[in-house]
Amino acid sequence: MLSLFNTLMTAQCDAPEPWLIGFQDGASPTFEGITELHNTIFFYLIVIGVAVGWMLCSIVVNFNESRSPIAHRYANHGTLIEVVWTVTPALVLVAIAFPSFKLLYLMDFLFLILMIFLYLPFLLLY
Repeated sequence: MLSLFNTLMTAQCDAPEPWLIGFQDGASPTFEGITELHNTIFFYLIVIGVAVGWMLCSIVVNFNESRSPIAHRYANHGTLIEVVWTVTPALVLVAIAFPSFKLLYLMDFLFLILMIFLYLPFLLLY
């Protein structure tokens, strides 16, 4: 009975759990922003992982030696694929950079406001 009570109290206190992917509940707006940024980046990570896994399996199945023995002869002029695999990571980095910079500037702005309110009374005394 006591272990059941401890389990229920632990669940209410938002304690860390083994193999937990996310974070605990945040106590500040900054940490809420960090959690949102983590979830956004984790979404992009899952999408990229699924896309790369699908492409890898597709290539292994469709371009094995028994199915197409001379596939290597036609794989040398792939300008389109080179453009795609150069531009796509750049777009992913830009998609990650905007929320990251927003959070960074928000953290700096909140720190500035906090410093003004903390030190303003001391500055007015002198």
